[in-house]
Amino acid sequence: MARAATTSDTFNAIAEPQRRDILALLRGREWPVTDLASELGISQPRASKHLRVLREVGLVRVRESGKQRLYGLDARGLRPIHEWVGGFEQFWNESFDRLDAYVQNLRQGE
Repeated sequence: MARAATTSDTFNAIAEPQRRDILALLRGREWPVTDLASELGISQPRASKHLRVLREVGLVRVRESGKQRLYGLDARGLRPIHEWVGGFEQFWNESFDRLDAYVQNLRQGE
């Protein structure tokens, strides 16, 4: 089965480490692309390309401020990932419960 294009799938879009770094920075405040590029140590065109992908999947919004375009996080786009990861919560809770029961049994056997 072919993978969805990066520009149409949130999971694929955030698979790129520099895009995750951009999202982490945007979590705190809005940034102009030049400042993001400088902070990440990448070129402005590369940062713009990553921002375009993130905008197309709904993770980043852009706002005009004078001559600048400010980019900010739109966390609503992370909902599919949150829901998918949340499906593993029961697995981890059950695993930790089993581990706790095992440790308690070991302590009682001492």
